[in-house]
Amino acid sequence: MVDSERVQNPWMASSSDQVASISQAELSAQAPLLLESPSLQPPPSPPQSSDANKLGIGERAFSAAGAAFISAIIVNPLDVAKTRLQAQAAGVAYSHRLSNMTTRMACFGPNMMFADLRCSPSCSRAGIHGTISLCPPECFRYKGTFDVLYKVVQQEGFSRLWRGTNAGLALAIPTVGIYLPCYDLFLNWLEEFTARSAPMTTPYVPLVAGSLSRSLACATCYPIELARTRMQAFQETQVGKKPPGVFQTLVGVVSHVKGSNSPPQNTWQGYRVLWTGMGAQLARDVPFSAICWSILEPTRRKLLSLVGGDDADALGVLGANFSAGFVAGTLAAGATCPLDVAKTRRQIERDPVRQLRMTTRQTLMEVWRDGGMKGLFTGLGPRIGRAGPSVGIVVSFYEVVKFALHSQR
Repeated sequence: MVDSERVQNPWMASSSDQVASISQAELSAQAPLLLESPSLQPPPSPPQSSDANKLGIGERAFSAAGAAFISAIIVNPLDVAKTRLQAQAAGVAYSHRLSNMTTRMACFGPNMMFADLRCSPSCSRAGIHGTISLCPPECFRYKGTFDVLYKVVQQEGFSRLWRGTNAGLALAIPTVGIYLPCYDLFLNWLEEFTARSAPMTTPYVPLVAGSLSRSLACATCYPIELARTRMQAFQETQVGKKPPGVFQTLVGVVSHVKGSNSPPQNTWQGYRVLWTGMGAQLARDVPFSAICWSILEPTRRKLLSLVGGDDADALGVLGANFSAGFVAGTLAAGATCPLDVAKTRRQIERDPVRQLRMTTRQTLMEVWRDGGMKGLFTGLGPRIGRAGPSVGIVVSFYEVVKFALHSQR
């Protein structure tokens, strides 16, 4: 028995070696087929940042500043229309700049015989009141976006459509120069972090990155935004005097508040007012950015995949980013219009006591009480008409310049 077992053992060993060799040969032959099976592929590695994401902060800021410059010039007339409509709803009265007696005397002198105060020479609704040809109030009341644009050109001149452009440029270049580069950096960091630690939260990364970057940009440059809104909302009533610029507007805001407070509070209250309404601005901009980037990122990735993905040319990058930005900006602007109305009301408030005590919630309740749902969406048309092209221009120009800089490398 022992001898027979010793005879069988070499046979079994040789047989198992043959089976093992056959199994290894079959596995090696079937290995390519097994790897092609989706269920048997190894898990994907965390996304690696592309070479385009390795651009420096200076190059990103340069791209964003150029995008902001172009956007601020193109869409400023719609921004003026939106601000005028919202200011009018808040109680700001518009009229001929010579309708005040003191102003007329300064312009024509005490021997004035006749004054033509029509809104335009072709206006047929003007009536004669003593020695004054005066238009009815309806001529100076805005009824919509195109009505604002038409009346501003007729009554104040074509250049007034770009009122506040210098403030817009002074605001847009540093704001977007902070906003877009910080968004890129936050997006890359958060995507890498969530891919390693919490893959289920990756779809929400654009929302968080957009909110953080917008809050940082808004807090940094808010006083310039305050000056721009005031420059666009109010008419210059003194004939022959150049309208105040950004610095003069801010000085006027501070000095007005200082003159109405007790001396111990002058310095603090005066400079605090430069950030009055920033809560409303953040309440508008943070949801706007969250909605905008949540729509923009998946949309432009889908469009870029249709035009070649990573191999897309500059025209494909431009078209995909502009289309995604236009859609995202339009939807986000419509959703946050009531908060924009509240922001404008707080920024144009001239009562120093109300300026410092008003809150965004109180302002929204006041707008609802005065105008209902229509009041909350005052200026919706020009806001949407401005935001869609603006976001499309800024994002597409920013990405195309990044693409060009990366291609040069």
